[in-house]
Amino acid sequence: MKRTRKRASGLLLHITSLPSKYGIGDFGPEAYKFADFLNKAKQRFWQVLPLSPTSDKSSYSPYNGTSAFAGNAILISPEVLYKEGLLKKREISKNLKFTTSKVDYKSAYAYKQKLFEIAFCRFQNLHSHYEFDEFCSRNDYWLHDYAIFKVIRSCFKGKNWCNWPVKIRDRDETALSSIRSKNAEDLRYEEFLQYLFFKQWTQLKKYCNEMGIEIIGDIPVYVDFNSVDVWSRPEYFKLTESKRPKFVSGVPPDLFSSTGQLWNNPLYDWPRLRKKDFDWWIRRFIHNLDMFDLVRIDHFRGFVAYWQVPAGAKTAVNGRWIRGPGDGFFQRLFKCINKQSIIAEDLGYITSRVKQHIKKYDLTGMRVLQFGFGKNCFRNPHFPGNLKTDCILYTGTHDNNTLKGWFDNDTNKQTKKRLCEYLGHKVLSEEIHLELIRLAMNSVAKFVIVPVPDILGLGSDARMNHPGKSKGNWQWRLQANQLSSKHASKLASLTCQNDRA
Repeated sequence: MKRTRKRASGLLLHITSLPSKYGIGDFGPEAYKFADFLNKAKQRFWQVLPLSPTSDKSSYSPYNGTSAFAGNAILISPEVLYKEGLLKKREISKNLKFTTSKVDYKSAYAYKQKLFEIAFCRFQNLHSHYEFDEFCSRNDYWLHDYAIFKVIRSCFKGKNWCNWPVKIRDRDETALSSIRSKNAEDLRYEEFLQYLFFKQWTQLKKYCNEMGIEIIGDIPVYVDFNSVDVWSRPEYFKLTESKRPKFVSGVPPDLFSSTGQLWNNPLYDWPRLRKKDFDWWIRRFIHNLDMFDLVRIDHFRGFVAYWQVPAGAKTAVNGRWIRGPGDGFFQRLFKCINKQSIIAEDLGYITSRVKQHIKKYDLTGMRVLQFGFGKNCFRNPHFPGNLKTDCILYTGTHDNNTLKGWFDNDTNKQTKKRLCEYLGHKVLSEEIHLELIRLAMNSVAKFVIVPVPDILGLGSDARMNHPGKSKGNWQWRLQANQLSSKHASKLASLTCQNDRA
């Protein structure tokens, strides 16, 4: 699909936040309904968060996925499976007692698991599995490892892979061969779920693309330690002889936290990755650009320099900056993919060296409107008057408060005064969220992305994530029919007025 070149805008809404009957958003009817809303509202982008498998151990954070390649099976729609004949109407309508106010991960997983097992039994009885077999063959680089990782993890009741029996931990081929032969059907089931995930996602993406809507995905720089990627390729990470992290990821103190953020992901052994011509990373980018039209690289600066914290530290304060792969990686990467498909998340502490890389490779960077009205705003790159065309402007991201929540709870008198002066008001209106969206749309930034809670003028309860807070994140959900034709009409008008349609 031809990339959008002119001014455009879009909305940020993660799949889990969609309405549905099953405790969590998925690729079902409400996803298509939201795509229709985007079309009516003249939006050209739908941005989502990572679609990787999540776990309760990481509080279901999409930025701590258990695979860099696999999809989160909980996003598979039972209603789509019914339409395809793999489930019956009574099976998808039984005991639906989910709350609609927040994502209920645990209950949704348990409920859908039963439906998927029924669908798998029915699938097994089909005469032709050609499409499934072709999917498995095309994705064998990651799929078989993921399936066996899931099966082994289930056998050991979710125990971290570094605590598995040594032969399995170290991937002894005899031990793995024995597991494959004893668990052949369970392995096929895990591969089946991935087949369903990618089939449903591809259908949804095609529907969007046919209306001229492009999907923006998200690639976290790091993977979770308890992931198939670290287990299957430990040589690519800084681990001890017992396969535990020597160092972990994070960022130093910043706007979000006075003690920094301790993410605890294992760090890459970049020299070893370089010896393999960055093959794992190149495959990861190609895989994601098959899934999405554009991808945002979360924590882009980690490729230039990353914050290394000794494993076991309680905070990220005592880390240090280590040089990343830099030019060697980017030169290899951009021989394989189109750099115009990349959005570089360049927020927080950004050095001149990081800026040089963004400029050298002509990458699209990010700006956040909420960051633009602090002290010394006239020298602030996020201030509307300082924006450049080659950026993507967000009213806020998944890590920010909503516009309404930010204005009501996170701004002081001086910030409110600066906002008043810039907007030309004596008093800021109750619809400050609309004023700020209008300001973003009217800016010189080529692209603008607005989180859906900001369109609705929702408060802090609709916030997606609190950086540094381990509980209560990733749960916000849109309610059925909360986005109305009135919202679509108002957004379409604003979009056309600012030449973004």
